[in-house]
Amino acid sequence: MTRVLILLGSNIDRERSMCQAARRLDELVQVIAFSPVYETEPVGDEDQMCFFNAAALVETALEPDCLKRDVLHRIEDELGRVRGPNKNAPRTIDLDIVLYGDRVCSVEGRSVPDPDLLQYAHVAGPAADLAPEWVHPEAGETLETIAAGLPVAGLTRRLDIVLSKCSKK
Repeated sequence: MTRVLILLGSNIDRERSMCQAARRLDELVQVIAFSPVYETEPVGDEDQMCFFNAAALVETALEPDCLKRDVLHRIEDELGRVRGPNKNAPRTIDLDIVLYGDRVCSVEGRSVPDPDLLQYAHVAGPAADLAPEWVHPEAGETLETIAAGLPVAGLTRRLDIVLSKCSKK
């Protein structure tokens, strides 16, 4: 079993989409914990609704490409995710592998560890909430240190949304 950090993001029907994604993730893999939910300003295409972002710490025996294809894409498809040329377009749900153990790899052309972990508080913050002492396999810093070094402007913790309460368990 490998520990994996997965980022959840939504800016279409945000609360419902995040809750449904958390519930399905909990049904399909072993979820250890969910981070708090944060409301964040959009990146890239700024003329859209703010996002809700959170992280899930899971354990799985699935290889990264199988996890992405058979679990994360499946949930995105079930929740009506539309994929187009604009990677910053609004979406019901986006599920990305941020860290997969200490492995450095590529999944569907996307780097793992996710480079956004070193650039954006909406990725590093939720990840650090769940695993502050986890050492980034390339940067050699803990998630807590990475998160502390990023600007938090536009990042608001939402105490009214708790993903662990969405689970059927």
